[in-house]
Amino acid sequence: MKFTTNGLLGNRHIQTSYATLFRKPFLKDFKQEEFTLSDGDFIEIYWQNKPNPSDNSNIVLIFHGLAGSYKSPYIQGVVNTLCKEGFSCAVVHFRGCGEKENRLARSYHSGETQDNLEYLQFIHKTYPQTKIFCIGYSLGANMLLKLLGELKQNSFITAAVAVSAPMQLEIAAKTIDSGTAKIYQKRLLDELKLSLLKKFDSYDFEKLINLKKEDLQKMRSIREFDEHYTAPIHGFLSANDYYAKNSARQFLKDIQTPTLIIHAQDDPFMTPEVIPKKEELSKYITLEVSKQGGHVGFVGGSLFKPEYWLETRIAAFIKLFT
Repeated sequence: MKFTTNGLLGNRHIQTSYATLFRKPFLKDFKQEEFTLSDGDFIEIYWQNKPNPSDNSNIVLIFHGLAGSYKSPYIQGVVNTLCKEGFSCAVVHFRGCGEKENRLARSYHSGETQDNLEYLQFIHKTYPQTKIFCIGYSLGANMLLKLLGELKQNSFITAAVAVSAPMQLEIAAKTIDSGTAKIYQKRLLDELKLSLLKKFDSYDFEKLINLKKEDLQKMRSIREFDEHYTAPIHGFLSANDYYAKNSARQFLKDIQTPTLIIHAQDDPFMTPEVIPKKEELSKYITLEVSKQGGHVGFVGGSLFKPEYWLETRIAAFIKLFT
């Protein structure tokens, strides 16, 4: 069931940008909640069709990409599709990615599994008879694959889907800082810098990690941001140390949860080099790699009558386990 397309939609940049440009948020009646983490911080959860503890509705937890949220077009699309199929959907935001700033100087990163594990455990305890599914996109996909590998046989997740995961973070950071990919990098970096800039009002980052406001403003790459903020604030020695310890590819062999990995060879955020070899995959993983699809794109049909193949594929896979 690999993805194929043609015409203008065959261009990887159109694939990557199409939904962002032409698909605006259309789901608005989310039920917003806050979940308090063990360190006193919190994450925001946005529900559609939230079940009662006595219900038997299957629950899907969805993890967005870098600087994403419940408003992101790819999130809105999959929530809409799954809710029509009778699922309950919860969009789990990383720290500070909801409507409120988080409480601590730290934020989130590509391998931040502890926060999401705490929430997963809470959901499992609250809905003990319910099947739990997970979907991750981009950064959220890398996190999800790492989490599944860490859980090994102790996973209580029925099945999972990872889309456009930067499974080797070093390669992704290098790729997005080259050629036309710099356009995406600038947009993402601007959002990261703006979010961090607000934190300077509450925290002395010069004292904490030797970071000044003017240093932040001078940053021109995701790697620089990771080197001077992401890595030190989360206890890593450097960006390289952060990338090495949190890249999901090394965790794939340990996954014991049925997992679908969807990836495109023409993903402009990374090179095909990030795609794992067959011998690196556990027997529980299904790897589907298409020639086209861009980054979290996979838009079929035509330019004026798009078909969002990705949502259909995800729903079909999850329904196999209901």
